[in-house]
Amino acid sequence: PVANAILVTFQMALVGTLIGIVLSIPLALLAAANVCRNRWLRHAVRSLISFLRTVPDLAWALFFVASVGLGPFAGTLTIVVDTIGFCARFFAESIEEVDPAPAEALSSIGAGVLDRIAVALVPGALPGLVNTSLFSLEKAVRSSVVLGVVGAGGIGAELAISMEMFRYDEAATIVLMIFALVFAVEQCSSLARDRLMRLSQ
Repeated sequence: PVANAILVTFQMALVGTLIGIVLSIPLALLAAANVCRNRWLRHAVRSLISFLRTVPDLAWALFFVASVGLGPFAGTLTIVVDTIGFCARFFAESIEEVDPAPAEALSSIGAGVLDRIAVALVPGALPGLVNTSLFSLEKAVRSSVVLGVVGAGGIGAELAISMEMFRYDEAATIVLMIFALVFAVEQCSSLARDRLMRLSQ
């Protein structure tokens, strides 16, 4: 049961992060000043991103548990919302920091907004996007453990039960397994970042 709960925790973090990253990209484009020229729309999107980021994970988890019931689905939805709040902001900043010259050159030859985004802005911001995504996955794995305590499934629920039943030996084993999971994800993330930096040089 514990090994299965660890797997559920990782799946919850991975799926939630991937969905959150995909949904963050259009929001980040609308929040970036060099893409969205409509000031009111840009501020509205940035306010939405700030709201998603401001509400704590546990509050979102309690909301989704009350809405869809106990289990990993509520945890996954919480990770999705948290990832959007985290990634959309940093994605927008990475896009705004891209050298404007290639996009301006494309614009001068008649390229549309989508062409400039696909050919110049997103490729230019890609290292920052990938880096933020990897950090988001690390954050999601740590968060998903805590979310289980409030009924969102995964290893956190097993840890809470062990502590309530005073099974401290089992709780210690679960803590070690959580450490191993978080450590493995962080090591893989660090290797991926190092490889990305070598490729970008």
